[in-house]
Amino acid sequence: MTSTAPEALEGQHPMAEPVAEPSSWQQRLRRFGYAPRAETPAPIGLRERLDPPYARPSARVWSALGIGPGPAERLWRLMAWGGPLLVTAVAGLLRFWNLGKPHAVIFDETYYAKDSWALINQGYEGAWPKDIDKTILTDPGAVLVPTEHGYVVHPPMGKWVIGLGEKIFGFEPFGWRFMVALLGTLSVLMLCRIGRRLFRSTFLGCLAGLLLAVDGLHFVMSRTALLDQVLMFFVLASFGCLVLDRDRNRKRLAAALPEDEEGVLRPDAEIAETLRMGWRPWRIAAGVMLGLAAATKWNGLYVMVAFGLMTVLWDVAGRRTGGAVRPYLSVIKKDLVPAFVSVVPVALVTYVATWTGWLVTDKGYFRDWAAKQDQIDGGGTWGWLPQWLRSLWHYESEVYSFHVGLTSPHTYESNPWSWIVLGRPVSYFYESPAPGTAGCPATAKEKCAQEVLALGTPLLWWAACFAILYVLWRWAFRRDWRAGAIACAIAAGWVPWFLYQERTIFLFYAVVFVPFLCLAVAMMLGAIIGPRGSSERRRTFGAVAAGCLVLLIVWNFIYFWPIYTGTPIPIDQWRGRMWLDTWI
Repeated sequence: MTSTAPEALEGQHPMAEPVAEPSSWQQRLRRFGYAPRAETPAPIGLRERLDPPYARPSARVWSALGIGPGPAERLWRLMAWGGPLLVTAVAGLLRFWNLGKPHAVIFDETYYAKDSWALINQGYEGAWPKDIDKTILTDPGAVLVPTEHGYVVHPPMGKWVIGLGEKIFGFEPFGWRFMVALLGTLSVLMLCRIGRRLFRSTFLGCLAGLLLAVDGLHFVMSRTALLDQVLMFFVLASFGCLVLDRDRNRKRLAAALPEDEEGVLRPDAEIAETLRMGWRPWRIAAGVMLGLAAATKWNGLYVMVAFGLMTVLWDVAGRRTGGAVRPYLSVIKKDLVPAFVSVVPVALVTYVATWTGWLVTDKGYFRDWAAKQDQIDGGGTWGWLPQWLRSLWHYESEVYSFHVGLTSPHTYESNPWSWIVLGRPVSYFYESPAPGTAGCPATAKEKCAQEVLALGTPLLWWAACFAILYVLWRWAFRRDWRAGAIACAIAAGWVPWFLYQERTIFLFYAVVFVPFLCLAVAMMLGAIIGPRGSSERRRTFGAVAAGCLVLLIVWNFIYFWPIYTGTPIPIDQWRGRMWLDTWI
């Protein structure tokens, strides 16, 4: 396995060659703890290819900090969780700060906040009056849940999640945004840990999490009660489960392979082709997460297909690394059926389970369709199936027809080609308070602008354009499985929308693959810093360049903070943030 990112900032090979005399500028850096080094990477053995070690900071780093070997080991272990938790704390503070503001029903919250409240209280969505939003904001206790069923076009899981926050904190903006903010915060923690495992580097894992924490689209979606952020959480969780399954599977293979008299692991074709991997709980967990993803929005089905193929190819690569001569045939015989059963049936059962409220109440939309159909034609060809199943299938088919036929124009619709460059973001909320009112400075010469704009942090997304090209190159020419996994996840969340370009679609759908854009950028930054064995000058300039880019991305997020949070600002300052005409 080729590796660049873990070596970018951490680790030192024990057989490092003596260093050359440092130049004058290197000498001057010594006062800041700088220590030049030259490393000769050792050949990567079979054990390291199957189960790569985590990168460790150089002993010189600990020495410069005045930390002995014992405390250094404990600190290194603490950093595995301490670093991600610190990044997550920052992300959580940002996302929960003034979460109830603006005190309004913004954008599609008008659908999901109300449907979630009905679902959590009576098990099915109701038909809400059109003018009920103002009453909800002023006196939510006076609002009665409509018992008449409503027609909804998304599965219920995301609304169960939103409704849980409403059940705890009430039917008001903080309540319906709470769970989405919580999942957005936890997704930062997950990405830190996934990135750490993927790159075998705590630093690069935390860097990926930090980039997600300061992405504007992820931030805005974490503070808005829409389904796409919930979908993103389950997609990222399923990816993490599959990465864990891959590591566990390869460790099991390494444990089964023979060692020579020197203790060096050796490939064995028979073992690699015939070994049964046994119980794989993380793959089953991935099936559950993929089922919950599809039960939030249907585009989770495309992710299931992509991730299913990806995990099977990982099995092929693992057996090939272990010495299998015919790895594809071996996977077909030993792994394909268990992989299918672990993911598809598990996801299907999970999906149906999320409809429990609709199934047990007998009052949901189309719940009695099959019973009425039986009275007309006796059920027809499929009359032998349970009524609830036929009713659910009919409901799903009607919803699918709605989605593929949704072509009504919208002010903020966009083509998926433009998403990666932030061509047309969606404005969730906009008001123009007069000077001296609603937070608008009294010294303002004109009305202020108060907006919540679902816009990714521009410098992060534009850097991601290059990062996508890098991971594609890395996968195609270096056969780096990490780059392939990141590319697969981005494609799974993005490419399917190109099949429905006539449909009304929006840029905020891209939040599903934002975590993987952050992984791509983190991997690219690791390459910019330079692999182990690079010259000190190369690594120093690389670290400065990567650090500057990260600082610019953080600054960019801070700069756009007012239009992410609905903070009133003078209209001239708002115009200064409209970098592209299509953002208005």
